[in-house]
Amino acid sequence: MTAQLPFPQAMYAGAVPIGLAASLLEDATGGRVFVHGELSYAWDEKDIATRRFAAAKLADIKAASVAGIAAAFGVDAITLWRWRQVLAAEGVLGLAPEKPGPKGPSRLTEPKMSEIRALRATGLSLRAIGAKVGVSEFSVRRTLAMPVPTGPEPVKLDPLATSEAAAPAAGLPVLPAPVDRSGERAWARAGLVECAAPVFTPAARVPLAGLLLALPALQTTGLLECAKETFGALPNGFYGLETILTGAVFQALAGEPRAEGITRIDPAALGRVLGLDRAPEVKTLRRKTAALASRGKAGELLTAMAARHLNGSNEGGGDLAAVLYVDGHVRAYQGTRKIGKVHSTRLKFPVPATEETWVADAAGAPVLVVMAEPGAALTGELRRLLPTLRTIIGDDRRVLVGFDRGGWSPALFKHMAENKFDVLTWRKGTTEDVPASLFTEVAHTDGHGQTRAGEAADTAVEVPVGTTGEVFPMRQLSRQVNTPGGRVRQIHILTTNTEMTAGEIIYRMGARWRQENYFRYARIRFALDSHDAYTSTDDDPERSVPNPAKRKAYQQVLAARTRYEKTLADTDAAMLAARTPPPGTHTVLITNTMHNKITADLLSAETALEAAQAAHKGIPARVPLGEIAPGQRVLESETKLLSHAIRMAAFNTASTLAREVRTNTGYARGEDEAHTLIRQVLTGSGDIDPRIDGYLTIRLDPLPTQRATTAISELCTHLNTTETRYPGTDRILRFEIKNKETSANN
Repeated sequence: MTAQLPFPQAMYAGAVPIGLAASLLEDATGGRVFVHGELSYAWDEKDIATRRFAAAKLADIKAASVAGIAAAFGVDAITLWRWRQVLAAEGVLGLAPEKPGPKGPSRLTEPKMSEIRALRATGLSLRAIGAKVGVSEFSVRRTLAMPVPTGPEPVKLDPLATSEAAAPAAGLPVLPAPVDRSGERAWARAGLVECAAPVFTPAARVPLAGLLLALPALQTTGLLECAKETFGALPNGFYGLETILTGAVFQALAGEPRAEGITRIDPAALGRVLGLDRAPEVKTLRRKTAALASRGKAGELLTAMAARHLNGSNEGGGDLAAVLYVDGHVRAYQGTRKIGKVHSTRLKFPVPATEETWVADAAGAPVLVVMAEPGAALTGELRRLLPTLRTIIGDDRRVLVGFDRGGWSPALFKHMAENKFDVLTWRKGTTEDVPASLFTEVAHTDGHGQTRAGEAADTAVEVPVGTTGEVFPMRQLSRQVNTPGGRVRQIHILTTNTEMTAGEIIYRMGARWRQENYFRYARIRFALDSHDAYTSTDDDPERSVPNPAKRKAYQQVLAARTRYEKTLADTDAAMLAARTPPPGTHTVLITNTMHNKITADLLSAETALEAAQAAHKGIPARVPLGEIAPGQRVLESETKLLSHAIRMAAFNTASTLAREVRTNTGYARGEDEAHTLIRQVLTGSGDIDPRIDGYLTIRLDPLPTQRATTAISELCTHLNTTETRYPGTDRILRFEIKNKETSANN
């Protein structure tokens, strides 16, 4: 209709134009709407429903803009939108105005309001409660906003009762004030309190309540138990050791792993899940961490956690020790202190940095980290790390240790084999290709049921050890890979393990990238390279380091040798030309003067080469650090190791929950979305209900999708079987999730 040619809008003067197609004429008798000059809608002065109908239909046929139609009818755009919604849902009768004034006695009697509060406790939405009780949604909202009359203490509920049976007795207030702990804080300032025990206030819609879902998985990491065994306790104060460590893990899982990040988290919200009135501040965290670091036992804590991780704190823990991956990590430094430079493969150039040696399990989860010696190679760090690994694992278990070409050393391979460590690494250097006839089909099925197949050659090789002619026998797995340009080359894997199948050896070598993936993930989400301590100490000035002058002198030797070889070639060409007689002659006369002139440059180049070689030989290969870099500093390491322990526990906690989602729930996309789902639920809200003696019930609010809510519900059911106790209390954690359809969030 609106596409027709513009006829006159109306035949009457005084009509209000509505866009280019319609006009409105209203007087004491009613109103009329003309569309392209033709009467389309008419009503009398009391027919409000038809007037609203006309406005709504003009908007439906797009006779003009919504704003223009609303302005012509004297309403705002929201009112016009509401008329259209009512017309579509209820018809013209729905547009009739309601009778103004009171409609009778109030329906909100005391029994009715009690019923509303009871239904609200079950998780029903406001609209559903109003429909069930027979009042409007506004009345339900007003009732819930009224103060609840005080009554007797809540009835103790059966801990074995279902959430549905307990729901009518639940009446949790929304975010009430936490328990006043000012008295304990005063005693703590005087040093008369060892630590404040967690005390929970019944509360609904608590932000970050989902973090409590991490506690069963956190217990399996051994962080809290190993910390108590290693450090004992912190000095007397309000915040104890368990509170500090649990809060630090919660903080990392909430996306703020650094101490400064707690300023971006509501201290009251984090305090509620810690059972306190508020979380510690930045200065408190730093002071407590410094107190732990001053004891110099961070390495012992990491070793104890690694032993718990690898030796079966949970089912299948023994299998985790079958394969370990070792790799070095360069943590770059961006400050102003004079720190030694290390080549960073990620940044492609030398930078001031600290080196760390990391150990991961077969799944790529971090197990142990130690600070590497300044300037040490991976070969030396592996040799230094083996006694620690043997202490953790035991004396009678063989372990497959995988690493990259940075640890290539046949002497190290022999040493590891003698100490019952199997080697798994890439072959370094050039070697002859394996004949194509030796390649056969190999396959391996991993723990998730995924099968990987390909071709490989399984052969035995002898690797030379040093320059004495000694060799070390190893097993070699060769594969063919495509290279840019359409060509094919062979890559070789070396191992001392003769029991694993060829397919599994190839799979284990490829799985080493899981450790690299952890570095990348932790750098983004767990502040892997952050500087958690800003102190430094003097480096040992007597420490032997490579002499940079030796390298410069060797470069001069290479340059002198290059000049000598070029001059020698030019001299030989000149001598050949001098000895060749001109055409038509048979003899050539070469005098000593001519010979000396031709060989003068060669003699000069030879003298320069000998001088460069002598200078290089006279320079010592290693010198004390104080001679070449006086005043060099090293970063404090104990605080960083403590931070690593906390963030490793946080990462392994999230990984454990993601694994439970994949294995113990029916979540269809668990392989791809498990970690995302866990990050989402850990930062979600929920209810904290401590009213059942011996239990702490956590009712999580539903997630945006029903399938995610169902998966977390199944996860809660599985976690309840662990009967995990909240740290520092005797309360067993019970997890539930509200039904999405009946949640108060809808």
